[in-house]
Amino acid sequence: MTIHRRALIALMLAMCITPSPHAQGKRRLTLIDLLNVPRLTEPQLSPDGRQVIYQLAEADWKANKRVSHIWRVGVDGSGLVKMTSGMGEQSARWSPDGAAIAFAGKRAAGDEAQVYIIPNNGGEAKAITRRATSASRLTWSPDGKSIYFVAPEAKSAELKEHETAKDDVFAFDENYQQNHIWKVAVDSMTESRVTSGDFSVLEYRLSDDGTRIAMNRGTNPLLGSADQSEVWVCDADGSHAMQVTHNEVPESAAFLSPDNSQVLFLAGTNERFEKYYNRRLFEVPAAGGQVRVISPPDYEVDRAAFSKDGKSIYFLANMGVHAELFVMPASGGAPKQLTDGRHTVGGWTVAGDRQVFTLDEPANPGDVWMLAAGATTPARVTHVFDYLARDFEIARQESIKWKGADGTAVEGLLFYPVGYQEGQRYPLAVQTHGGPQASDKYGFGSWEYYPQVLAAKGYAVLQPNYRGSTGYGDAFLRDMVGHYFQNSHLDVMAGADEVIRRGIADPDRMVKSGWSGGGHMTNKIITFTGRFKAAASGAGAANWVSMYAQSDTRTSRTPWFGGTPWQANAPIDVYWNNSPLKDVAKVTTPTIFFVGQQDPRVPMPQSVEMYRALKANGVPTHLYVAPREPHVWEELRHELFKMNVELEWFEKYATKRAYTWEKAPEEKAGARTTTDQ
Repeated sequence: MTIHRRALIALMLAMCITPSPHAQGKRRLTLIDLLNVPRLTEPQLSPDGRQVIYQLAEADWKANKRVSHIWRVGVDGSGLVKMTSGMGEQSARWSPDGAAIAFAGKRAAGDEAQVYIIPNNGGEAKAITRRATSASRLTWSPDGKSIYFVAPEAKSAELKEHETAKDDVFAFDENYQQNHIWKVAVDSMTESRVTSGDFSVLEYRLSDDGTRIAMNRGTNPLLGSADQSEVWVCDADGSHAMQVTHNEVPESAAFLSPDNSQVLFLAGTNERFEKYYNRRLFEVPAAGGQVRVISPPDYEVDRAAFSKDGKSIYFLANMGVHAELFVMPASGGAPKQLTDGRHTVGGWTVAGDRQVFTLDEPANPGDVWMLAAGATTPARVTHVFDYLARDFEIARQESIKWKGADGTAVEGLLFYPVGYQEGQRYPLAVQTHGGPQASDKYGFGSWEYYPQVLAAKGYAVLQPNYRGSTGYGDAFLRDMVGHYFQNSHLDVMAGADEVIRRGIADPDRMVKSGWSGGGHMTNKIITFTGRFKAAASGAGAANWVSMYAQSDTRTSRTPWFGGTPWQANAPIDVYWNNSPLKDVAKVTTPTIFFVGQQDPRVPMPQSVEMYRALKANGVPTHLYVAPREPHVWEELRHELFKMNVELEWFEKYATKRAYTWEKAPEEKAGARTTTDQ
């Protein structure tokens, strides 16, 4: 290789422009490649700090789903071992002495998840429970003699008999089993109950010394009742339970300080416990008393944990397009940032003063890293995803900023087309995130949005963090309060115009998509403008009035619209004026809709309303319903279908290119097309 060519390649890498496949032997990512990318979750550091276990979910096309197994590796990356090979395992946790690993798993289809233990030095996993309901959220007692877990109450014999006889009419929103904490003795395999009563344990954390439990306790396990949940503490056997919060907002992730004197928890509220704010970290005495905010006001806190000595608090903060780790004095004071990069920190846990986590980066969906106490730079542990940068052309990704209609600064992520050449204009896919209490961050992307595949097919991709997104302060988030679509859709359009202004996007070849809150936005955008040549809306709202009662959650929608639709003097005009269905007669954009048949969050009738309106008005449209699927689809073939039909739609209307469907690996070759003619 000549000196000049080496210099050229170095320059291209420095500019984050991937050389051509011919030069590097790389190829462009396909839909199947994307669906086959594993998902790494829940890294856990061993007690001696020498090993990490994690769960790796890989595509099983025969089973039509991702199956998760437990892997172990040394912190230096050596000694990689697959520990399990059952029907799927989760909640893997080290024993206090590091000699064994507990997990929840199944050994046959139709089984309930049981608690298993597997020796760290190898051998067969042994079930230590025989439950009628699935165990989850495992925690070892500090002495290693017991394992705590959460499980639903078993159905009564009478209820089972009625279900068998198909005499199974049920009371809506009352057909649930409460979730409680149990524990099982490791040696005797004897189960004992920890909590009982007409309530559900939503989350729990055992204290460091194993004597107490902090929990988030709800009136039932339904998401729509989250406002009624509170933080409680009790002894490790469930006795002396005490409620320590009294409010009307959902709390989460409660845990005790090392000395058991304080309880910390997260809630999306301010110090007055008013709804709809960025998530803050709160503290309350374990014996009850004054609740106070302890996290800085400029940060949205995603997770938190005490240092081993209790003098510091580590926390994970959402910062818009990236998430970072911080540490702050437990007594108060300015936080210190521990990580910084074009990444999203996930799967974060603290073991003593060592932190393990995943980093989702533009070319790596989440390998494990470790940050030792006092270290300034994290050390990489796993190399699961090295093959992606080695084998594929990965799109250049960067943060861009623009001004909204009112002059407010807005940020988003821009994926450049693979092989991008300055001065050439490309089709633009504008994708909006769900929530909307969320933000798009640096990362590889998943099947809902597949920006890397779109970039491989020559699209620029914009993911705007519009008004209502988290990580940008309360004023930015609360712009939706009282009027969901005040600035949010204008921010999206201003972002598209910014990519056009930069000479990257072709204004005559733009497409729009999104899922959940991103589907709401897509439904709004097509009623607002005809500038997009095609659109795809996944699980999006059409009519906020009907949506309020249809959905399994309402906690955010009440502040958006200033009340409920069924209260006296209900703000129906606000609900209706913010409903895409109100202006659906203006739609000219060919639009397809997706929804899971079992979606409780944005139920199927919302998509039906939009689809039938467009159909009646002569706008090209289809509604695709996935059987069995909840709000976020889980079956591999459904995910592949969604991406295929969406890409075909975009190519037909925006780029005028022919599209050939990708097939599941074991399917025979042969083009599949939709019936859209």
